[in-house]
Amino acid sequence: MPIYEFYCKRCNTLYNFFSTKVNASKIPLCPRCKNVRLARQMSVFAALTGAENEQDSRPFNGLGETRMTEKLAGIVADAEKIGGDDPRAAAQLMRKFTESTGMKMGYIFHEALRRIERGEEPEKVEEDMADALMQEEPFADKKKTRKSSVAKMIIDETLYEL
Repeated sequence: MPIYEFYCKRCNTLYNFFSTKVNASKIPLCPRCKNVRLARQMSVFAALTGAENEQDSRPFNGLGETRMTEKLAGIVADAEKIGGDDPRAAAQLMRKFTESTGMKMGYIFHEALRRIERGEEPEKVEEDMADALMQEEPFADKKKTRKSSVAKMIIDETLYEL
C-alpha cells in the first residue's frame, strides 16, 4: 500500500498519508491547520536531481587522480620558480591553481587576489579586508553558500490515514 506525501504551505510542513488504494485522488486537510487543503508532493527519493550540480559543489570533483597530480606538479614547479619574493606572481599562481582544478573562489578572496595582482602590498590588502576574508569561505561559490531566507520545511513523522 502506498504512502503519499502532502505539503501545507501555511504551516510549512510535509505530512505522510497511508492509502489503501494506489493513485488515490483524495486530498486531505492539514492535520495542524485543520481547514487547509494540502498539496500532493513528489517523494524525495523519486525527485530527479542534476548530478552535475552535485559535482560542481565539491572542489576537485571530476578530476581524476592522475590529472590532479599532474596539475599540482605543474603548479609546484611554477611556485619553485617564483620563490616567495613576488606577491603578484604568487597571486597569479593561486588564480592558475583555482582555474586548473575547477575550484571557484568566493568574491572577497577573488577581490583580494585581484588587488595583489595589480601591485598592492599583500599586507595592506589583508589589513583592509581581514574581517571580510575571515567571514568568507575562500573557495566557496557565493551563489551556493548564500543562506536562504526561506524557513526550513518541517517534516511531520506521523503516518496519517488517507
